[in-house]
Amino acid sequence: MSLFKARDWWSAVLGEGEEFDQGCLCVGDVDNSGSGHDKVVVGSYMGMLRIFSPHANKSTEGVPVEAQLLEVQLQNAIIQVEVGKFVSCSDLLHLAVLHPRKLSVYSVSGTAGNVEHGDQYQLKLVYEHNLQRTACNMTYGTFGGVTGHHSLCIQSMEGMLMFFEQDSYSFGRFLPGFLLPGPLVYNPRTDSFLTVSSARQLESYKYETLAVATEAESRQDPDLPLKTGGKRLTPDWTFVLGEQALDLCVPSFSHSSASIFVLGERNLYCLRDNGQIRFMKKLEFNPSCFLPYTSVTDGTTNLLMGNHTNMLLVYQDVTLKWAAQLPYVPVAVRIANFPDLKGVVISLSSSGHLLCSYMGTDPSFFSTPKVDAREADYEQVDAEMKKLQKFIREATRTQGIGSSTVVAFSAFLNGRYPPADLTGDVTVSYSSPTGVPRVLQSRFSLPLGLVCVPSSPAKTTKFKITVDTNQAPVDLDSIFPEDKDGNSLAFQFLSGAKVTVLASKTSQRYRIQSDSFEDMWLVVKELVRRFDRHFSKLGVKDFKKSFSGPLPLQEYFLSVDHHFQLRVSAQQYQDLLSERAVQFRAIQRRLLTRFKDKTPAPLQNLDTLLDATYSQVMALAEAAEENRALLEEAFVRLRSATHLLVLLMSLWQGLTPDQTAILEATLLPLLQDTPQLGWEESCDAAVSHLLRSCLSRSSKDQATSLAQAGGPVLGLPRDTARLKKHITLLCDRIGKGGRLSLASEANVQVPAQVQSLAAPGESGKGGMIEVFSQLIDSSFCL
Repeated sequence: MSLFKARDWWSAVLGEGEEFDQGCLCVGDVDNSGSGHDKVVVGSYMGMLRIFSPHANKSTEGVPVEAQLLEVQLQNAIIQVEVGKFVSCSDLLHLAVLHPRKLSVYSVSGTAGNVEHGDQYQLKLVYEHNLQRTACNMTYGTFGGVTGHHSLCIQSMEGMLMFFEQDSYSFGRFLPGFLLPGPLVYNPRTDSFLTVSSARQLESYKYETLAVATEAESRQDPDLPLKTGGKRLTPDWTFVLGEQALDLCVPSFSHSSASIFVLGERNLYCLRDNGQIRFMKKLEFNPSCFLPYTSVTDGTTNLLMGNHTNMLLVYQDVTLKWAAQLPYVPVAVRIANFPDLKGVVISLSSSGHLLCSYMGTDPSFFSTPKVDAREADYEQVDAEMKKLQKFIREATRTQGIGSSTVVAFSAFLNGRYPPADLTGDVTVSYSSPTGVPRVLQSRFSLPLGLVCVPSSPAKTTKFKITVDTNQAPVDLDSIFPEDKDGNSLAFQFLSGAKVTVLASKTSQRYRIQSDSFEDMWLVVKELVRRFDRHFSKLGVKDFKKSFSGPLPLQEYFLSVDHHFQLRVSAQQYQDLLSERAVQFRAIQRRLLTRFKDKTPAPLQNLDTLLDATYSQVMALAEAAEENRALLEEAFVRLRSATHLLVLLMSLWQGLTPDQTAILEATLLPLLQDTPQLGWEESCDAAVSHLLRSCLSRSSKDQATSLAQAGGPVLGLPRDTARLKKHITLLCDRIGKGGRLSLASEANVQVPAQVQSLAAPGESGKGGMIEVFSQLIDSSFCL
């Protein structure tokens, strides 16, 4: 057990799936027992209100029944709970509960029980206020110097301070320049309210200033000119923090150290009541909560601070005095006195872990046993070593055996069109029996039946592909057991065209045909894969499959042109939207100038022009969104067509798996288009590189390409003529015996003129001109 750990005195786990925050915890003698001992009040965002009286018992998994006094399910979420004198003509303590749209004040009372269950506690509503605005937080105190009871101030999400004096509403004021609510606290020494604004500065407002300021109900915007009586609300003083504050606190236990503490995201601030800074400490961690709790020496203050590394720190001003480990990140911390222990630290986590702890140390009664000074028995040590080695060998032998786990998942179509690929990747991370982390990756294929259903064959189609084999013809029902007819079958895609597969009765040829060129890809891939598996089961070693051509480049270029036209349309929509947006802002500026003019002039149909421009912007945005959806579908279909072309080229020339991978990476360099980079320019650059390197006509051209500098920045081309020319040339080079290899560039001997390019200082001016002229004459021109 660590020495620096918060000692568990009492703990409980509140609810399951509930959430808690900074204002959900408070302590006090809420039941007015008169003993001076505190009770713990906890509210949750689920509306559960719980009151505890902890005892020195062992911690349990759930909530100890004997320590829980009350548990009530309220109708609304609980934002904050406070204990104070909130009822007029009464010195008893009451419980104030803040909901998003309601403030409720309850009395908690206990009656002695006549059975073994003990005392019975009741929660009785005294009064409540329905709020017109959504509340954020609240504070209480003796506003205006009135003694004997407490008033309440609630800050809304819109920046309005609502003041309540017991069961009556006093007034409301808007904070100036408000954007987002910050922490709120009352300073009784100066009768003022402190908050941190969105400008990241600490602001102080006197109660008297708030009382005589403009009524909030008469002005929704505090920056508008005054139209009714009252003064403009301004802060008494401000202090720039430069960061957002997590919490504020004004301790009142020592008048000699009158201070204001501010917990920032990275710093702790201490200021005097007039806004002058006393000290500041830069934090090396992310704090979560804090609480000034005592003053040991005059002029100093002790405080507790929790952080996101599960630590509870004790500071005396800026000096760290103690650090204790917590089992969670605290969101609220309080100090309470119980009958069995004084000064207990109460902390609450966001998930409902409530812990009462102290920060002392437990003495250790362990004493080191005496060591026998006897000589070692080497025979016994040797036998023990052999036994341990046997255990190690057995553990190593069974290290690969673990347990199997079945994980189920679902697959759905991403659009109203067939997918381009049915394969997926799975990654498994686990730990071996010896504790070594391992990661395995594997690829799987989804069944074709997820995206298509059997159908009747089509006789006339637009596109046809024929695949040959070197084995005797087989019936399709042996390849596709789900097929009923041995010579033909058809697949109807759920969101696409129909694909028909025909088998020749006299030859080993198989035809795939469809009205959609892209939709044939998945069927051709499945047919080739099942051929390999079928003949592998039969033990055929020399099975080969081929495609006799010609390559369907014209059909493939239809998909390329369609995708390119949609990209051009997307760019045009973007340009038109930019123009209309500039026009819309210009009209707005002119209208704003007319409206601000003290002597307004006629609008000259500017409002009509604004409405028309707005309609054009909305129409263009809808058209651009529709074009974006079509572009996504076009790219998926282009991927399918490219996969099919790569497969046909590999069957056409008998490419190896490595060569097929290079070809696929060349024709499919992107998995999706981006506004900065599209498929056309990326593919053109990759194909051009192959034509200049491994598919070049001579080794001289390959060496020349190595000396060339980087090309221009890739962008949307004017048309697809250059790209289609390069793809056609790529297919022609491969058809004439060119082979794809990434290592071919390293095997080429660099000519002398290229070597002189690499070392220009070794040749004269005339030699450099001659080398450049030779390179221009011999370079590969596309």
